[in-house]
Amino acid sequence: MDEHGQTPFESIESAQEYIGLLCEAIQEARQEIEAEIAATEQGGNERRKQALQLAAYNLGKLSAHMMTSHRILNDLRTLRRLLFSEQGEQRMGAAAEAGASEAA
Repeated sequence: MDEHGQTPFESIESAQEYIGLLCEAIQEARQEIEAEIAATEQGGNERRKQALQLAAYNLGKLSAHMMTSHRILNDLRTLRRLLFSEQGEQRMGAAAEAGASEAA
């Protein structure tokens, strides 16, 4: 996001960058939760441990969804490149045909 007011979703690349940042934050949160789970195992507070395990499970699901989103954005970026390169090839082919017909 820059000073021009661009949102994280104005392009595939910026959305991909935003998803990457979310993945990093999720990973950090998972590490913190895992550390707390390890600490509660020694303390014996079973209810807190279960709550932390549920949080870790949900963070794992969220992480999987973010990775899927990242892959989908990669696919979209690839498709966009393919479509634009095909359009460019069609335009060049049409221009070459027009030039050949004018020369004849």
